[in-house]
Amino acid sequence: MLRRIVFMSFILVSGVFAEGVSFTGFARNYIGVLLRGNNDYAIIQNTFNLNIQQSKDKIAFKVNPYVYQYPNEKPQLGIREAYLDMYFPSVDLRIGKQQIIWGKADGVFITDVVSPKDLTEFILPDFDEIRIGITSIKADYYIGNNTFEVVWIPTFTPDRFPPPGSIWRPAMPAFPAPVRFDSSRVKVEDKLENSEFFGKFSALTGVIDFEIMGGYAWDYDPTMHVIKHVTPIDSMHVRLDSLTIYPEYHRLTIGGGSFSTTIGPFVLRGEGAYYKGKYFNTKDPKAAESVVKKDYLHYLIGLDYTLWNWHLSGQFIQQVILDYDDFIKNDQYSNMATFLASKDFWNETLHLSFFMYYDFNNDGSLLRPKISYDFADGFEILLGANIFTGTEGIFGKFNDNDMIYYQVKYSF
Repeated sequence: MLRRIVFMSFILVSGVFAEGVSFTGFARNYIGVLLRGNNDYAIIQNTFNLNIQQSKDKIAFKVNPYVYQYPNEKPQLGIREAYLDMYFPSVDLRIGKQQIIWGKADGVFITDVVSPKDLTEFILPDFDEIRIGITSIKADYYIGNNTFEVVWIPTFTPDRFPPPGSIWRPAMPAFPAPVRFDSSRVKVEDKLENSEFFGKFSALTGVIDFEIMGGYAWDYDPTMHVIKHVTPIDSMHVRLDSLTIYPEYHRLTIGGGSFSTTIGPFVLRGEGAYYKGKYFNTKDPKAAESVVKKDYLHYLIGLDYTLWNWHLSGQFIQQVILDYDDFIKNDQYSNMATFLASKDFWNETLHLSFFMYYDFNNDGSLLRPKISYDFADGFEILLGANIFTGTEGIFGKFNDNDMIYYQVKYSF
């Protein structure tokens, strides 16, 4: 059935656009093994990714179907992007399902918040596979080296999270009373008033490149509202009988920007955003509902440098909750750093890289060394590892998921 769908797609596209259609993509085998316990497989995945594109004077299109195949499971067929481009003298218009990439950060999302994320395998896949294509209309208006970009997203698409049973699904916390989940609030209706809007101004100058952005959007991560059901014991005490948890998505207003500039041999980068209306969970024993609404800042500063043909890059990232309340479960200041070192050898056929996240608050990290070799034109063999350290926080909770993996990939 799958082969029939792919074959019919080729026939349809080739028949409608007989000339100038390009077919690119890749086929990949990916196997990862856990380093603890019984050395179970972390992943066994076969992937086929196809880009079908054509460009003419005033129009273009792209369709990006993909297939993920796992042992003893039905193939997962999807469309990552499917859009049309129209070109006018000073305006480009893109209509359809598309990935939208903003910002200058490496490995983190600060102003790059237009496309939701597929986090079913944490943050380990390439970001091209983490970003979810969204049906939207994007217009770019050009004035010299400056660009105004506006995006309208008519329907809501949330982040994807690991399914039950996945090694990437965090364990549920212990609750002090019986819990009931109520999904009656979680749906966001497909209607005009629930649209999302984003805008960005970007400029390229001889001294600095910068972007200024804003948006009225949804928080793609649902807030878990916890309602306490109690029985009074006396005038001073109550008994906690049960809890009801309501997942719910909320609106966010976002404003921010990014920049990069060259200072001698260094490239200085920065990115930041102000988020208004974020809900945080609390541990206030007196509150009937354990959430609170606060604003927060999320920013980074980064520095890139080349030393003896090694590309080196470091970033410091901080999140600050404003008007902080001591009952909020998140820390007021969340501090993280990243480091990248990479170099090519053998006429750029052998590639070494090391990327690291470090969580200062919980003394945890994710270490990602890898080596790849271009065996032939378009054919790559990659060996890598994902090593988690710590016991708490975003990385420490996956301490048992250390893994080594290989990928064999043919790009065409």
